[in-house]
Amino acid sequence: MSVHQEPNLKETSIPDLMLKLAPPVMLSLLVQSVYNVVDSYFVAQYNLNALTALAIIYPIQLFMIALATGTGTGVNLLITRLDGQQATDQQEVIAKSGLFLGGLNYLLIVGVGLVTVAPYYQLSTSNPLAQSLGIKYATIILIGSFSLFLEAIFTKLLQAKAQMKWPMIAQISGNLLNCLLNPLLIFGDWGFPKLGIAGSALATITGQLLAVLIVTVQSHFFYQFNGRFSPAACRAIYRQGSAAILLQSLYTVYIVGLNLILKPFGSLAITVLGIYYKLQAFFFIPLEGLQQVLLSTISFNFGAKQLWRIKESVRLALLIACSVTVLGTIVFIGFPRQLLHLYSANPKLLTIGTHAFKIIGSSFVPAGISMMLVIYFQATNQLQKSIWVSLTRELFLLVPIAWLLSFLGLAYFWGTFPITELLTTGLALILNAKKNHHLYIVDRRLRNR
Repeated sequence: MSVHQEPNLKETSIPDLMLKLAPPVMLSLLVQSVYNVVDSYFVAQYNLNALTALAIIYPIQLFMIALATGTGTGVNLLITRLDGQQATDQQEVIAKSGLFLGGLNYLLIVGVGLVTVAPYYQLSTSNPLAQSLGIKYATIILIGSFSLFLEAIFTKLLQAKAQMKWPMIAQISGNLLNCLLNPLLIFGDWGFPKLGIAGSALATITGQLLAVLIVTVQSHFFYQFNGRFSPAACRAIYRQGSAAILLQSLYTVYIVGLNLILKPFGSLAITVLGIYYKLQAFFFIPLEGLQQVLLSTISFNFGAKQLWRIKESVRLALLIACSVTVLGTIVFIGFPRQLLHLYSANPKLLTIGTHAFKIIGSSFVPAGISMMLVIYFQATNQLQKSIWVSLTRELFLLVPIAWLLSFLGLAYFWGTFPITELLTTGLALILNAKKNHHLYIVDRRLRNR
């Protein structure tokens, strides 16, 4: 599909824009959440200790995604803002510098990750089998992660041009290949070697490789990649993407923190937390797709000074987020045992998980609201507000509250989530009210000119 067939970020109505741009991104990420469940399901059938190993490495994978997509977000923000200002001469420089940073991020992660993965597992669990399986899985994932870092840049380059279809096709194709290869490589079906947890890791990086090939080819229809590398552009990319990197990488900090707090309660408690993060992705990963669309839409209109369209975009995004999270709340509170049975029939795990899911499910709606407001702050160049909301949630509230509640027992630990989300969303709403007042004044002045 050509660029001219895509919706216009400046002139297409906001509801039509969301309807055309959001579903492809949300669908691609929803397929990714299906992969997360399928991946964990087959690993659990192989060995329950392997599922614990995946739960422990999950925050590290989140950090890798945070660095990759956060850098891509910086690229996206700069290019869409330049489009809104009709200043396109610097876009090739941003594209070339963004790809350089993708490669740099990969080298950084591999260098640090391979040195620290063994001590990390030894710190996180006293189960020697979970340690051994986890180190094997993580080593393969780290070495093969170059596709992840490059795919994030190419995807954001396409999304900056309102091209949502090909990133969707890339994600779906990669995840479907991953799902197909998982049982074949784990259990050795159809003549494939029986590789166990290493097979799951190889399936993951093979799917990522297919995805990056698709978006790489498509990106060349919109960019020449003949710009020069620029240290100044690299600094600008990191500066614009810093809030996104911080927001997502803090997930690593707090999940590692929560795992350490849960360690005295046994490996099953850690496994329940890992299962929760896999399953809640069905509702929150689509919202991350909505965030990507909101980021491009608001950033473009912020550059074009179309402030009324920004406010309309935020209102619609909040409505969608609340609808999705209400559904998630119903599912987690109403059907916790059925969800847990996807992974295991272990009676103790079901008891712990049922209680946990019912409590955590009550936190979904405020979490969805704060997700949209954080993106709003990022796209309107209010990075400090975005960072403060992120720090408040992941650093100042989640882990300290979890630590305090853990003294009361495991049953109280899960109350960390609703308490944290309510307080964080309250802060975001206060900051949003101040920002809305500022935008109203600026918008009124522009209209009176």
